[in-house]
Amino acid sequence: MIDIRNLNVHLGEFRLRDVSLSIDPGEFFVLMGPTGAGKTVLLEAVAGLVPVLGGNIFIGGRDVTRMPPEERGIGIMYQDYALFPHLTIVRNIKYGLRYHRLDKETAQKRFGRLVDDLGIGHLLKRYPETLSGGELQRVALARALMVEPGIILLDEPLSALDQNFREEIRLLLKKINRSSHITFFMVTHDFSEALTLATKAAIMCEGAIAQTGSIRDLFSKPASTFVASFVGMKNVFSAQFNGNQACVDSLTIEVPQPHHHSTGYIAVRPEDIVISLQPFESSIRNAFPGMICGMIDQGFLYEVHIRVRAVVFKSLVTKGAAIDLALDIGAGVHIFFKASAVHVF
Repeated sequence: MIDIRNLNVHLGEFRLRDVSLSIDPGEFFVLMGPTGAGKTVLLEAVAGLVPVLGGNIFIGGRDVTRMPPEERGIGIMYQDYALFPHLTIVRNIKYGLRYHRLDKETAQKRFGRLVDDLGIGHLLKRYPETLSGGELQRVALARALMVEPGIILLDEPLSALDQNFREEIRLLLKKINRSSHITFFMVTHDFSEALTLATKAAIMCEGAIAQTGSIRDLFSKPASTFVASFVGMKNVFSAQFNGNQACVDSLTIEVPQPHHHSTGYIAVRPEDIVISLQPFESSIRNAFPGMICGMIDQGFLYEVHIRVRAVVFKSLVTKGAAIDLALDIGAGVHIFFKASAVHVF
């Protein structure tokens, strides 16, 4: 459905460099990356809202690189909703019809269906300033769907919502994607949103694509230290390899398979590192005594930093477990993690 080939864009301080992506029809594709990575610029290039310096954008096999936005068959939702404050909700939803030829009867049927499906019938005579964040998001979604696009572009659509509304809109987006043939292309910096929604995803860094693949692959098989850190592995170390062993400073760590180079990196997710007050009697080879050198409160969890010689590992524990184990800075502990939990790259 969307095929981006060697795209280059220069827009102020933002640069896209040889970006190539392929998104299948009906897919829910999520583009992730830190602030300033160029995610929104790429989305706007697909929509036709920013000029392209080089490369091509194909939608449904058509080269739309130089086409105006209204001819691309795309709906777009911004994080700030971009509703017209002087128009009622009805007029906001129907605004896009002025650029699409649609007979009145078909348009009214589509409007009625969207209003029912999104539960916004009671809002139609009101103005945007009187609506809550969740209501604004539903209206913005109705406006994007009103022109029956083949593609919907979503620019961080959940970032301005509180947790309850966020879960509600997530479920709504997932339902629409599954029940329609619409392709969704969403930008976010929140990995948890991608885990919930995406069928496929990419991670962007400094205007270039760092890695593309299924959520499972991005989560468990990062191709670089940047991707590993972005998906929350946290324990990322340079290492020297000898067979199934990795040497990190003075520590020897067992890894699941030999590395094809003598040097590289290992990464371990913090939730895969177990903390105990006593040594384990088990077959786990990666077992080390250490000392807690930091604890960061993360709400329901603590991120616990354990120094093992010159290496600092990060583990996640529930608050209940931290209290039961009497974990505190300066306490001596033992950490354990399986060789299968170590990612090598």
